[in-house]
Amino acid sequence: MAEHSRARAFLSLLKNLTLAALLYAAIYGIISLVSDPSVAAKGKLGIPAFLDKTGPTELIKTTKAGLQVKFASSSKTVTINPHANVFNRPVTAVKIKDDFYGPRPHVDTEADLHMLVEECRGTYNGIEKMRNVFDCLKFFADEEHRYYTLPAQADRASAQDPHNAEYVNADGHDNTLNSYVPVEEAVAVNGTKIGTCAGPIIPFHVYWTGPASWRVEVFIKSYLYTQNLACSRLWLWLDSDRNPKAVHDMLNKDALFARFLPLVERGDIVLKEWKFPSRIPLPKDEENRNGFGYYSTPGKPNSKGEKAVAENIVEDKNGQQWLVLTPKQMTFLPVAVSDAMRFVVLHIHGGAYFDMDVLMLRDMRPLLLPKEHAFAERWAAHPHPGDYNTAIMSLTANSSISSYLLYGGIRMGLNFHPRVLGRMAWKENRDQEFLMLETAAFDPIWTEFNWDREGRCTVPCLRDYGAAFKGKQGAIKDEWESYDGPQLEAINLEEAQVKELRIRDADGSEARNSAAPTPSRRMKRTREDLDNVPASAAAPTPKGEHADSFHATLDEEVELRRAGVVSDYVLAEDKFPPNNRTLENFFRGAWTYHIHNQWLKHPEPSSWISVLEHAHDGFFAGSRTNPYGEKWTGPSLMPYNHWPEFV
Repeated sequence: MAEHSRARAFLSLLKNLTLAALLYAAIYGIISLVSDPSVAAKGKLGIPAFLDKTGPTELIKTTKAGLQVKFASSSKTVTINPHANVFNRPVTAVKIKDDFYGPRPHVDTEADLHMLVEECRGTYNGIEKMRNVFDCLKFFADEEHRYYTLPAQADRASAQDPHNAEYVNADGHDNTLNSYVPVEEAVAVNGTKIGTCAGPIIPFHVYWTGPASWRVEVFIKSYLYTQNLACSRLWLWLDSDRNPKAVHDMLNKDALFARFLPLVERGDIVLKEWKFPSRIPLPKDEENRNGFGYYSTPGKPNSKGEKAVAENIVEDKNGQQWLVLTPKQMTFLPVAVSDAMRFVVLHIHGGAYFDMDVLMLRDMRPLLLPKEHAFAERWAAHPHPGDYNTAIMSLTANSSISSYLLYGGIRMGLNFHPRVLGRMAWKENRDQEFLMLETAAFDPIWTEFNWDREGRCTVPCLRDYGAAFKGKQGAIKDEWESYDGPQLEAINLEEAQVKELRIRDADGSEARNSAAPTPSRRMKRTREDLDNVPASAAAPTPKGEHADSFHATLDEEVELRRAGVVSDYVLAEDKFPPNNRTLENFFRGAWTYHIHNQWLKHPEPSSWISVLEHAHDGFFAGSRTNPYGEKWTGPSLMPYNHWPEFV
């Protein structure tokens, strides 16, 4: 009996060992698969290919609404109308002029900031022009010869000593060079090389918390699309107070940000940890203008040789003064972290700060090169000279005005709201050192949105921030009411470009293609029907939670066509037909467009934001230029993903 029990125990043990071995083999197989070179990291920064969720489509079923398709990178099925979808819809119904600004301004070009203010505001006390946004934009667009100047050779930024530059690494060599590279010897950005700048390299600062989203993507692409990349660096500050591994996670675990890793490697994008500093260097307030309130008798030096010279300010044994926050103050850091960090970062590093919901439309460099380049925007059409908005802001590093504003936020109980600091500056007669550009420069519909506009509406005439996301015909009223330009030239939609796609060459290798129409594509309307292309508009974006965006793999694109899911385009069946919107007429003259926290909206096809996306996709695919007539020469970038509700 005992022997029988022992045999049973032995068999049970053998069974358990066998199951354990099988489980171990399965786990080892999965690890081996993930570790295989074919699914290893793309690039050198560690994004595994399985984050791309590649794989073929699975045709689910035919419905009255269209064909339901399951894409590998989408968690939900997507309904596709074979005759009108993102894969065969023409980008536009009119001829596009991408290079509408002409050649990029010379690397040393400076904007007359005071002229920009006065032409769009009027007198300081009267602000007679402030609400006339149309005229201000027209001035920006047509009068560059007045407000852009090239200083005398000796006064140009490229002729200055890099050792004295306000920006860290302004010369690309930690400010150790004796002079900047001569203009004629500067090397343009190309491939994996970021090039050289004939003048100071200026940092552009943005702040983000959490995983990357479409907002991060569209901001970065608008930056790459418009700025002088050899002379700019995008510093992406990630909130490491909330997530100490924020930078690591963005580099190694973020599938959307993975498309920008080659640009991190090249140096265009620099990921920085944001931790609220407990001490910040300050210049001495020799003229007693910055509100430091120095003690008549400094405190006694401590063991480190530091002595208190004012509230929250100590001076070390080398004479350097520091703004020091107490442990108690550090427990009451601002809830709106970005309100504070922009003042801290610009005081330490200089350059320009941008909210992530800002889209760049023009080269910012001429605004940032003047010696006195401290500016922000007006808060809507509020006439008070202290009502600033700092969604876009520039400060000279370690300057009197940056020190004053930074210390002022501390004095106000760690309150860095721009209108609070602005009114403080106005009361203490410091506001005119911090220029206030009118909304046309950076946020051209804010005045319209608040019903404060005077004169004509802008081009396009949008009256709410959701309008730029709408793509259906007929919902945006009087969109072109102020347009005075020539009749836009309609194009033959049979020959029109469609969304940038990836395809395979005949040999099976991956290639970029502008997705030119095939000879079999047939239109169901004639050219005569399109001679007068109407302005288009849209119904409100559906409310509620949207499925994640997705992209189609090469295999999926091929299968869609073979299965007839992408067929001949039929204009009459399209909910979002191509129209006459082009970037040339999207608030021309403005340097940026502010989305204003439209976090839940997705751009409908053929909307103004979709037009911007198509311009970006075409530029990064090499089939189109940016507004300065330049071709993209950098690493390949994935096009924008699709939103399932609009496919």
